[in-house]
Amino acid sequence: MAGLAPGGHAPVLIMTMMGISALIIGTLIDPVAGLIPLFGMLCLMAAVFLGFFWRDPDRPVPRTEGVLVAPADGHVMFLRRERAIGQRPSKEQRASGRVEEDKETGDWYPEPLENPLLFSTEQRYEAVPKGEDAPTDVWRMAVFMSPLDVHVNRAPAAGHIERIEHRTGKGRRRGPFRPAYTKESQFNERVRSVHQLENGDRIELTQISGSLARTIVPFLLDGDAVRRGQRIGMIRLGSRVDLRVPAERYHSSIITAEDGHPEYPKGMHVQAGTSVVFMPRTEEEE
Repeated sequence: MAGLAPGGHAPVLIMTMMGISALIIGTLIDPVAGLIPLFGMLCLMAAVFLGFFWRDPDRPVPRTEGVLVAPADGHVMFLRRERAIGQRPSKEQRASGRVEEDKETGDWYPEPLENPLLFSTEQRYEAVPKGEDAPTDVWRMAVFMSPLDVHVNRAPAAGHIERIEHRTGKGRRRGPFRPAYTKESQFNERVRSVHQLENGDRIELTQISGSLARTIVPFLLDGDAVRRGQRIGMIRLGSRVDLRVPAERYHSSIITAEDGHPEYPKGMHVQAGTSVVFMPRTEEEE
């Protein structure tokens, strides 16, 4: 069955077969006061819903050199310039006694990586005050995926996956699961991947579960090569995807929900693999 993401074929086929079987039985054998045909109709309606949810349409991928495309379908919540202020602690850093504990987000060492743009481990960020830009700053773009959006995520650019890791809240096997449209959802259960691009830049992609979406399914592993626009994973039901890129290397003209633009009160709607969200800076701009 074409046009469905991995994992969607079986549920759609099963519900369709159940619906058709129930209609045949109810029509030719015994309707049982109309309950069997009703059950059949409900199964077919469920098959349509599942087919809509698991849909995975082909997308035209831009060929413009150096651009980054949207990793997810949805409205752009915000675009912020941020700076790393901490990192997940190593064994040596834990032994230093400087680790800060947070009951929700886990343990943090209050210094960023020596080279924050390597994204070697998960880092803690804060917004950069106006006029205090630094070469190691990043842009973070957050895309909110509603239950009506396509849920397959795509690679922003060609390169390879340098690392991929699963994160949950402190002391949890699953969760937390706050609504994906809230600021606090950035520390929901998530899958963080670092992509090294063909030009040597690294970008960080974080697939974040929401209050309804609690299953993140990566399609690729560490070391896998990716093409721009290639399918890399899926988040089931509404959720969120964050993309961090080096601020000195890229710029964006995307309108976000935080901009308060009257034509885009929810922010611009982007399509994974098709919408250009970041463009490379020229030498003059850098």
